[in-house]
Amino acid sequence: MPTYTRMPLIFVKGKGMKVIDVDGKEYLDFFPGWGVSSLGHCHPDVVSAVRDQIDKLIHLPNNYLSIPQAKLAKEIIYHSFPGKVFFANSGAEANEAAVKLTRAYGAGRYEIISFENSFHGRTLAALTMTGQSKYQEGFQPLPEGFKSVAYNDRDALKNALSDKTAGIIIELVQGEGGINVADKDFVLYLRKLCDEKKILLIVDEVQTGLGRTARMFAYQHYGITPDIMTLAKALGGGLPIGAMVAKKEIADILGPGRHASTFGGSPLVCKASLGVFKALRKEKLIANAREMGVYLKERLSELAKKYSIIKEVRGLGLMIGIELNTAGKPVVEECVKRGLLINCTHETVLRLMPALSVTKKQADKAVGILDKAIEKVISN
Repeated sequence: MPTYTRMPLIFVKGKGMKVIDVDGKEYLDFFPGWGVSSLGHCHPDVVSAVRDQIDKLIHLPNNYLSIPQAKLAKEIIYHSFPGKVFFANSGAEANEAAVKLTRAYGAGRYEIISFENSFHGRTLAALTMTGQSKYQEGFQPLPEGFKSVAYNDRDALKNALSDKTAGIIIELVQGEGGINVADKDFVLYLRKLCDEKKILLIVDEVQTGLGRTARMFAYQHYGITPDIMTLAKALGGGLPIGAMVAKKEIADILGPGRHASTFGGSPLVCKASLGVFKALRKEKLIANAREMGVYLKERLSELAKKYSIIKEVRGLGLMIGIELNTAGKPVVEECVKRGLLINCTHETVLRLMPALSVTKKQADKAVGILDKAIEKVISN
């Protein structure tokens, strides 16, 4: 079905930061599947984990116990906060689970507040929480009980609260919205407000989780702990997995029969995910993301001084946006011609999310290609 705007590229092989097309041309991948392949393509620890598991047990229904699933839940909780994990297959599914848990917790309170320019998924509840009307067009009527307010705006948030509010969901770095970073003071206020009103704070870490922002989870930059956290993308090292993590005191509200996912947390995908955590630890990739995030932003800021079409370079860790004062698509297309894969979101924001293992040499090469691409586009 024509649900994607496809580029005329057919890739057949990938390793690390490189992918190769059907004609043998090599590309440097600075946007590996919306951050799914955050370790790079076909990371040895993920490949080894999958090979080890695939001829033992691929799928198991969740009314039986699974050792890889238990180990993965333990790993996630160790790196986050005391709680329990529900496994699904995607970020949208994880966010749908968060909606159900929040409404069950609310016991009559059912409203969830999100933020403008957010993105929480394509299923109906997740789509309705998404604060971008362009994704909702043609799918009305949408489910009731959702509001979106201005990002980083205390007054807008206060005005949206009602006696029906059960939860507030936020991306601490908005991905599809243009790499907008939440203000620390606003996030601290948000946590305090939720505590005072007994409202659940849901942090959507689908794109930010697993080291992308130079901490294991983005909320750790802010000195707060969410009540619910949702994960996906980088969690599976390329395989489909989502997770909702909830504090211990609320996790058991969804008792037996209240929620489920047939394929959620299969032994195979959980083993792959354990490979992701192994690589993060062994290769000190979060420390590298911290160092390379600073370096890459410095290099891109040099480009901003050179080209007036660059309005701003912003982001956190290796989740970087370059806002232009013109359409970004021609720049993306020119980069592709020159062997660099990047993304454009919100029409004018170039998005770079390289593997956490990116080197200075690779960063320099990418910036060099981007430099030439911008020069070519503005000369036309």
